[in-house]
Amino acid sequence: MTRLWLSPAPLILASGSVTRRDMLVAAGLPVETVKPGIDERAVEKPLAAQGVTADRIAAALAEAKALSVSQERTGRIVLAADQTLTCEGVAFHKPEDATSGSSQIASLAGRRHELHSAFALARDGEVLARGCETARLTMRPFDSAFIARYVEAAGPAILSSVGGYQLEGLGAQLFERIEGDHFTILGLPLLPVLSALRDLGHLAR
Repeated sequence: MTRLWLSPAPLILASGSVTRRDMLVAAGLPVETVKPGIDERAVEKPLAAQGVTADRIAAALAEAKALSVSQERTGRIVLAADQTLTCEGVAFHKPEDATSGSSQIASLAGRRHELHSAFALARDGEVLARGCETARLTMRPFDSAFIARYVEAAGPAILSSVGGYQLEGLGAQLFERIEGDHFTILGLPLLPVLSALRDLGHLAR
């Protein structure tokens, strides 16, 4: 499948996310992963203070990650992504522990929230392409006893995703309605990424 990839070196994914890496590999792209050394909250905090919308914050974070790694890996194509979650204007972040994860899930229960997944492609400190997609998800209503059962069953996985759930796993049991692209929900708008790589000449058409 890597014959579809036209560049001599693999794509660099500026992320430690196994889910994002697996999506790209399944789509036939050779991938190397490099964790970007940026302080995400330091990037996000001033933007939030200025009233910048959640989708634009996700885009800014993706670009910061892509630029950081691309400046270190000369000549390489670097892909970065970021995801933000908002519910009725309130921004959520990855829970720090089981208690905060339970609190996030309780806050989202019975309500609709938005996931904004942004990407940026960069080379040598220059952004070559960018994009952002939004999905809307509605959690079903449930009580505190169910949340406790869910958090115990999901274990440490609730700490790895904003909102305290992974839709590809036990998190599917939390929802009653989903509007949007599955890849976007998982944290990488894959189809726009592939389109951008084709436009840049790195994937076969």
